[in-house]
Amino acid sequence: MAANTYLTGIKPTGDFHLGNYIGAIKPALAAAAAEASETFYFIADYHALNIIKDADELRHSIRSGAATWLACGLDPERTVIYRQSSIPETFELTTILSTLTPKGLMNRAHAYKAARDRNTEAGNTDLDAGINMGLYNYPILMAADILIMEGERVPVGRDQSQHIEYTADLAGYFNHRYGDSYGFPIPKGVIDDSDASILPGTDGRKMSKSYDNHIPLFLPEKKLRKAINRIPTDSTPVEDPKDPDSSIPFQLLTHFADDAKVAEVRERLEAGGMGWGDLKKELFEAVNAELGPKRERYEELMASETELDEILDSGTERARSRARRVLSDVRSAIGID
Repeated sequence: MAANTYLTGIKPTGDFHLGNYIGAIKPALAAAAAEASETFYFIADYHALNIIKDADELRHSIRSGAATWLACGLDPERTVIYRQSSIPETFELTTILSTLTPKGLMNRAHAYKAARDRNTEAGNTDLDAGINMGLYNYPILMAADILIMEGERVPVGRDQSQHIEYTADLAGYFNHRYGDSYGFPIPKGVIDDSDASILPGTDGRKMSKSYDNHIPLFLPEKKLRKAINRIPTDSTPVEDPKDPDSSIPFQLLTHFADDAKVAEVRERLEAGGMGWGDLKKELFEAVNAELGPKRERYEELMASETELDEILDSGTERARSRARRVLSDVRSAIGID
């Protein structure tokens, strides 16, 4: 059994934005490097089928998701990165786990309940309208994703913590029934409860594509400058003192500039004499300095016809080696040798 295995699923559901980078990508990569002996990152392309129904869009999203994490610093030599769809053992384990999963547990899943609540609010008498079995069974497939790699540490947002609890439950059900022959490690969620990783969007709310207040992660330099310049500010004259903490550009700057630069800009704003345009210039330079090299690497990976596939294929070989061994143990434990 693996020791201290760290596993992350990457949603290939569209291009990433600055909020994803600060709130998920950077902390996940840092935490994996600091506390895990083995790390696995998978592109959750079968999960994405619940949202994406266009084949070309899904193909792009799979490549873009992998290229984004690689460009942001994921080391494929140290970390195994692979497509979920390339590990057939995951789906066999899903079937096995489904035979141990109480239907009532699935009825209480947050995503399923939220979908039914939306039907209630819309006055739809069929509370299951528009809900497919992919969404309903999502927690079982996620559990299989984790358990097939014997994942022990799984970074998730607070809104995803129930899935880790369900995974721990399913592992426990299996271990109780078959633990004399084989037992899964019980995974734990790595949850960041702080607000430090929540990036404000251009309207002050949490940055999100659903609010249309986001800035795409790999915007070309000129478009990035324009996006930052469009962030709303008040009409305080240049020469007047300003409150940095009420300023969206300043809040964004704190995530991209070093402490010395942040302190300098704060002092200039509070003293007066620094305009919002100057602040936005400082923000653009800080964001572009950090993301410029990553943007170039992302574009290289997306343009290459072979490099990205070679990295994912290599990761698949390593991941399947683990998955085959785990599934063999599971099959033997349940009596299907």
